[in-house]
Amino acid sequence: MKLAIGCDDAALELKEIIKDYLIKSRGIEFVDVGIYSLDEKDIYPNIAKKVANLIQDETSGIDFGILICGTGIGMAIAANKFKGIRAAVCHDAFSTTRAKLSNNSNVMTMGARVIGPEVAKLVTDIWLDNEYTGGRSVHNVNRIEEFEKENLV
Repeated sequence: MKLAIGCDDAALELKEIIKDYLIKSRGIEFVDVGIYSLDEKDIYPNIAKKVANLIQDETSGIDFGILICGTGIGMAIAANKFKGIRAAVCHDAFSTTRAKLSNNSNVMTMGARVIGPEVAKLVTDIWLDNEYTGGRSVHNVNRIEEFEKENLV
């Protein structure tokens, strides 16, 4: 598994914690799309676009993304504007599990001002360890994909 990770200036510290966790505890490769310092002031929609574009690019080898901002909401909204992206805010165990199992999310978002580092690690584990298998939710995911084909270029 290889993923892309990015954040805005509200979440740089948490992104660095999650990166360290991915390397040391999970052995997962990732591409960091920014921001890289608090001096950098790129807005979160630009970071969400970078992650979404990597997932959309079949040659990138990136299938999943983690986006972190103040609440996780803005990143989710921005990422969901891109075809093929199903971003979900993940702040608790149950919702995070359902984001993957019921909604086939390929991007998780978190809010650095909402959850702390240990909960962020927990939901990251949950999100990474679950896999969409269809089941009862397949008709819902299929319908979302139909909307996407109708409305996103």
